[in-house]
Amino acid sequence: MNYFSTRDKSLEFSFKDIFLRGLAPGGGLFLPAEIKKYSQEELNNLSQLNYNELATEIIFNFCSGEIKKDELSSLIQKSYSSFKDKEVVNIKKIGNINLLELYHGPTLAFKDIAMQVIGNMYDHLEVAKNKTVNVIVATSGDTGSAAIAALSNRKNINLFVLHPHNKISNIQRKIMTTIGGANIYNIAIEGSFDDCQKIVKDLFNENSFRSKINMSGVNSINWARIVCQIVYYFYSFFRLKKNNISFSVPTGNFGDIYAGYVAKKMGLPINKLIVATNKNDILQRVINTGEYKPDKVKATITPSMDIQVASNFERLLYYILDESDSKVGSVMNDLSSKSIFNLEKKEIDKIKKDFEAVKVTDEETLSIINEIYKEHQFIIDPHTATGVGAAKSFNNLGDIVVIGTAHPYKFNDTIKKAIGKNLDSPEHLKLNIDKKETFDIIRNSNSEVKNYILGKIQ
Repeated sequence: MNYFSTRDKSLEFSFKDIFLRGLAPGGGLFLPAEIKKYSQEELNNLSQLNYNELATEIIFNFCSGEIKKDELSSLIQKSYSSFKDKEVVNIKKIGNINLLELYHGPTLAFKDIAMQVIGNMYDHLEVAKNKTVNVIVATSGDTGSAAIAALSNRKNINLFVLHPHNKISNIQRKIMTTIGGANIYNIAIEGSFDDCQKIVKDLFNENSFRSKINMSGVNSINWARIVCQIVYYFYSFFRLKKNNISFSVPTGNFGDIYAGYVAKKMGLPINKLIVATNKNDILQRVINTGEYKPDKVKATITPSMDIQVASNFERLLYYILDESDSKVGSVMNDLSSKSIFNLEKKEIDKIKKDFEAVKVTDEETLSIINEIYKEHQFIIDPHTATGVGAAKSFNNLGDIVVIGTAHPYKFNDTIKKAIGKNLDSPEHLKLNIDKKETFDIIRNSNSEVKNYILGKIQ
């Protein structure tokens, strides 16, 4: 399988290449040269598989030729062996809500589903066999801890995690800063997640620095993250055994919901993909009006969605803009130089064939958490609550699956505000969060981050 860039279709990279690089040369994102489309008969056959078998079949489409299928199967079995649910994910009926719980991994968030596989792929592909790889990742709260759990104590791998200082929940930070071996470095950036993400992207685009430190990344711009997330769309669709299913997805960087879009391109008959946002509503605005104009990041009770630059949206743009790399490059240049781009009506109409978008306020989110607790004695995290709120905006889409992104304990302060009680820590976290935290606070500066990294590895 070959890969190209959203901004340069002439490029040819292997899966191993794009796995290590993360970001394409010139700032674009990688896409596969072809996307397998399943026939109805093939979908019927896939529907009989358990989660690990299904993951093997779907992921193999994107790495065939570099990983043997039986080796991939073993890698996936190993990756999910520690998950609380033997089927990795769980579908629960809460009233009329179909809740897809994706938080049964080691750090209680959906990021574990991709990150555990990625951690084992670093070993299998031997990208750090003869030289040290330095992985740099930005997190809005959950990616960092998932990456740490996946890469801690891996031979010849260092992990540098950038999070926005004082802009993630206390539990998110404590999980991240109390786990991990000597190869893990937590960096609190005095800025927003967008600032953290911009630093990581800028470092990837500095060719000399990237080469000097043998840099790699595991943010959702890494195609391997998307590939692993495609699986649970297929799995939940098959388990519900309904013909008209939509998905409501709490959305920040557009990676999770973009995986649903790829699943649809692969032949899964998804009806609509509903983007649930908080008041950082850039995705709602671009989907409904065509204007993509980042604003100042606003702090909310759903901090993992406090994002104004949704990086993976560029991958959707490629298909919306007639698979034209030059058009994508032009639009992204406008964003860089003018801090805005606008889509035409025909392009908005293309997006709305597959997507809807709804903004859910903090007040609505708290009310939803309280309502579900009172009516069903079940507690959801605030991000999942935005997915519920967005789903409730539609009564004409048939069955809707709400993506449950994180365990509510990670947002205990918000849960207490919503329902008036604290949650007990999940058993396997109690040993961690009382430990001393380890992180360094750094100004929002490329040069300071570079100097910090160089100081740790030299």
